[in-house]
Amino acid sequence: MKHTVFTGSAVALVTPMHPDLSVNYEKLGELIEFHIQNETDAIVVVGTTGEGSTLTDEEHMKVIEYTVKHVAGRMPVIAGTGSNNTAHAVELSKQAEALGADALLQVTPYYNKCSQKGLFLHFEAVAQAVSLPIILYNVPTRTGVNILPATYAKLSDISNIVAVKEASGNFSQIAKILSLCGDKLDVYSGNDDQITSALALGAKGVISVLANIVPRETHQLCQSYFDGRPEESDNLQLRYLELIENLFSDVNPIPVKRAMNAMGMEVGECRLPLCAMEEVAEERLLSCLKRYGLIEDAKAGSVTVRRPEAALLWRHNH
Repeated sequence: MKHTVFTGSAVALVTPMHPDLSVNYEKLGELIEFHIQNETDAIVVVGTTGEGSTLTDEEHMKVIEYTVKHVAGRMPVIAGTGSNNTAHAVELSKQAEALGADALLQVTPYYNKCSQKGLFLHFEAVAQAVSLPIILYNVPTRTGVNILPATYAKLSDISNIVAVKEASGNFSQIAKILSLCGDKLDVYSGNDDQITSALALGAKGVISVLANIVPRETHQLCQSYFDGRPEESDNLQLRYLELIENLFSDVNPIPVKRAMNAMGMEVGECRLPLCAMEEVAEERLLSCLKRYGLIEDAKAGSVTVRRPEAALLWRHNH
């Protein structure tokens, strides 16, 4: 059996920005503390939600370094170091390892649209360059490439390829991966609306956008399943379904950053080419947040907040 990086809810953390769109490290530290206090089980930085694709390499490494130092061993830090250039992915991964990351998240090469053999050789090259555990990231809707179960089976024979974040949405594929790979490859849900279904198949948890908004509840959704209370887990999944849908009403992380700003978290805007939501979609998102009791004012542009439980803790401490 291989090393399990985490069980439960890992937040796919946003990268907070100043008004000039430089990285806001002070706010990053506040977000890290927020998640530690609210039982988030691991933290993923500079991935898709963390806008890793629009950070410079220097910024990329500085975010990883800051996170590792601030977390100080209190939860696993998983660093996104994927690229469509294998040599670049190798270099980013080596640097992240040197900075003390606990694991790496490796997305499939995007745009190149390589073959299954190319996928295997790409991930093999990264794995051979580092000793850290690697979580593969399969998100065909964003990359145009799908890792097939047979390719997973070959990759699972590599000692430090230990898990996959499956965001294909294909449960037949997830079942086949688990069937072929057994305990050689952990599976994490990459879709917040499918967490309990993935857990029922044997997944170890989720890498979550939702956890940016309701971290304690996302943790509890997983933990209640592990504790033998699947109905409680199902209820939480269904309770937050509308919120999840609204958090993906535009390209991630546009809606989640807008939601966090409306809730007073002040994480800033996204870098281009990601841009502000259309007003209709924004108002729909804000109305949803209000129905969940996360904000008071659902008017576009509002930042007045009311946060229950975990969010009240945020406001108390900041």
